[in-house]
Amino acid sequence: MADFDDVKQYVLDLQLSIVSEDTDEELVVVEDEDRGIKNLVIDCEDPILIFEQMIMPVPSEPGNMYRRLLQMNRDIVHGAFALDEDGTMVIFRDTLQLENLDLNEMDGTIEALSLALAEFAAELIAFHHQ
Repeated sequence: MADFDDVKQYVLDLQLSIVSEDTDEELVVVEDEDRGIKNLVIDCEDPILIFEQMIMPVPSEPGNMYRRLLQMNRDIVHGAFALDEDGTMVIFRDTLQLENLDLNEMDGTIEALSLALAEFAAELIAFHHQ
């Protein structure tokens, strides 16, 4: 079973920059601006590993944004767009099992986030400016 040290090594293997780390909470915050990853929180919460990145605030007039986010989720290979607990921020979120975690799974999540941001950037920016 993977642990926090394994996760940190995978982060380094994937050439992500560690922005901050809390060893007591077993979480790291990473970035790779070339791939659109900024302040991605990777949190070991045994038995799962949680990935969360803030995307944008929910606009005051969201229009059809919620419907469109659900449609976008259909095309995302790993993870999904979601709302934070308060319903005020759009986030990207994915969870993986620590028991069988390997580098390829973490890479899949990172690549899915990067691809989703690239593919849907124009629409997300448009929603942000509503």
